[in-house]
Amino acid sequence: MLQAAGYRTAQASSGADGLAVLKRDPDFQLVLSDLMMPQLDGTGLLESIRRERLEMPVVMVTAVHDISVALAAIRNGAYDYLLKPFEREQLLAVVRRALEAHRLRVENVLYQSNLESLVDRRTKQLRETITQLEASYDVTLEALGDALDLKDAETEGHSKRVTAYSIEIGRALGLNAESIRALARGAFLHDIGKMAIPDAILLKPDRLTEEETRLMREHSYLGYRMLRKIPYLVDASEIVYSHQERWDGSGYPRGLKGVEIPLGARIFAIADTMDAITSDRPYRPARSMEAAREEIRLWSGRQFDPEIADVFLSIAPATWEELRAQIGDEKTYVSYIEHMARPSNYDAHPQKDDAKWKKEQIDEALRELPGWRLDGRRIEREINFSNFLQGLHFVNRMAAVAEEEGHHPDIRLVYNRVTLELTTHDAGGLTEKDFRMARRINELLQQHV
Repeated sequence: MLQAAGYRTAQASSGADGLAVLKRDPDFQLVLSDLMMPQLDGTGLLESIRRERLEMPVVMVTAVHDISVALAAIRNGAYDYLLKPFEREQLLAVVRRALEAHRLRVENVLYQSNLESLVDRRTKQLRETITQLEASYDVTLEALGDALDLKDAETEGHSKRVTAYSIEIGRALGLNAESIRALARGAFLHDIGKMAIPDAILLKPDRLTEEETRLMREHSYLGYRMLRKIPYLVDASEIVYSHQERWDGSGYPRGLKGVEIPLGARIFAIADTMDAITSDRPYRPARSMEAAREEIRLWSGRQFDPEIADVFLSIAPATWEELRAQIGDEKTYVSYIEHMARPSNYDAHPQKDDAKWKKEQIDEALRELPGWRLDGRRIEREINFSNFLQGLHFVNRMAAVAEEEGHHPDIRLVYNRVTLELTTHDAGGLTEKDFRMARRINELLQQHV
């Protein structure tokens, strides 16, 4: 009857034979099973199918007119229960409903998967938009910092230099990218509060009175108030507020001591002192970099965090000379924004991972990666799962691994088959990153099995 209605069918004499048929051909979408069978009865077959192919509908067909048996089959996961003898139209109606239920279930799973992908894409777009907005804000902040430097001609270029110095120390300390950005913004805007200080005090050539000194010291708090309400400058505002504090508690405005002082402010204190000593002032000429290093060494543990001072002293003096020359040369001017993206010896992910591999390296790596093969400029692997849902589950787990590795594998999921392709498009071929991802996929497969 089913073949006459246009369905492709296969028959099995027992539950065990039925399982063998399903394993040989995973494309079947419906099982009609008798309840009473040799070797493995209908209930046992139903349990096995539910374990291996959760989305597969099973219709129990039997001559047992016992409602308790029918209810037990439904509770165990059967889609429907068909009593013998039955009419042709009755059978076809049950088959149509079961296949429609199967189609809807698979479409729902695909919809959920596509929805997750859509959310991921939208999240990525949102992050990119936020990054672009922050970049435009940084341009505005740089213009603001330039205006402040022009207002105080004695310290022209100071904000850019202390920012570059702070970033270099932060990288040497192993700070992550987010912390480096906050440090850079805080260092660059450290004197923003001076915009609120009267020019008569800010530009006064003579010694300040006690009252004028008190007002000048307000600039840290004033700068903090300017920045704290801007969400992406909250961390930077804490650096602005604390940049005049000292390790021994003798600084201002709050008299913070030791690690009470934000890390960014402790880093900045060293960068600021180095620039002050090595820059010309109306009352004295610039001193040498070695003199600045000696001063910081002398005041370590009093004005400066001793651990950060040790890290600073471990950096070659030529590094600071190079940074100062870059900022001072108008032809090779480097902004504080560009310094945040500047390659460093302290970067956590070395560039060698992005170097294109040679044929010999690829062949050697593939010998230790079962299942993978070379296909032009990429490596490929096909994986067959027992059913669609298992394949989808694996893809979702692999997506989390790819996120950790910063990789974007090409993935195709067709029925129960997953095809993976790995390559580094920017390098024009295969790199260490691709083979690291392949090893992670193989490890995940072993866990999945």
